[in-house]
Amino acid sequence: MSRVALVTGGTRGIGAAISIALKTAGYSVAATYAGNDEKATAFSSVTGIAVFKWDVSDYKECVAGIASVEAALGPVEILVNNAGITRDAMFHKMTPEQWGDVIGTNLTGLFNMTHPVWSGMRDRNFGRVINISSINGQKGQMGQANYSAAKAGDLGFTKALAQEGAAKGITVNAICPGYIGTEMVRAIPEKVLTERIIPQIPVGRLGEPEEIARCVVFLASDDAGFITGSTISANGGQFVV
Repeated sequence: MSRVALVTGGTRGIGAAISIALKTAGYSVAATYAGNDEKATAFSSVTGIAVFKWDVSDYKECVAGIASVEAALGPVEILVNNAGITRDAMFHKMTPEQWGDVIGTNLTGLFNMTHPVWSGMRDRNFGRVINISSINGQKGQMGQANYSAAKAGDLGFTKALAQEGAAKGITVNAICPGYIGTEMVRAIPEKVLTERIIPQIPVGRLGEPEEIARCVVFLASDDAGFITGSTISANGGQFVV
């Protein structure tokens, strides 16, 4: 029986590429989404991947949602914490709501999703937790104090939890994408992309969602069993750590 992988925010953008890549690699995949029923239904129809709707910032919804996934597919053995939002603003104009919304989804969401599956992973002596952070969690970004703080927090969460899971066969790793050619990024005006963003990337192009997905597939595999507490920086050389 194939292992079960759960991908949050798994029906669009990088998350969709991850869901598809994991299914192609032989996993039984469940993808969550928060709001766009039409696109989620279309994604499921095209890919055959089961989709589930809940808000990762709500712990009770995560517990109930994970229970429904496990009832349908079996115990979650691979968790990809990909769901994320932005509420950008210069800090002097940022509202408590903009701060709280981003922290709630992008950081607290990792606790809300990982906590309910952690005991099962420990009991089975196997698990993979893969957290999608960001280049801006590594270097910071003007107008994104909330987002950068949350994504930096994801890295601290990864390093700490990796130490707890190691003796139980659970690896916990992070991926920090740079500028990836998702629908959102490609909506940026062409002039801004070509004159301000791409010149910052040494390889001279945007990344592709599938390139992030391939990192996830590797970290989910048995071949990556000796890698934990690590961060893969997939940013085309834009920020080197």
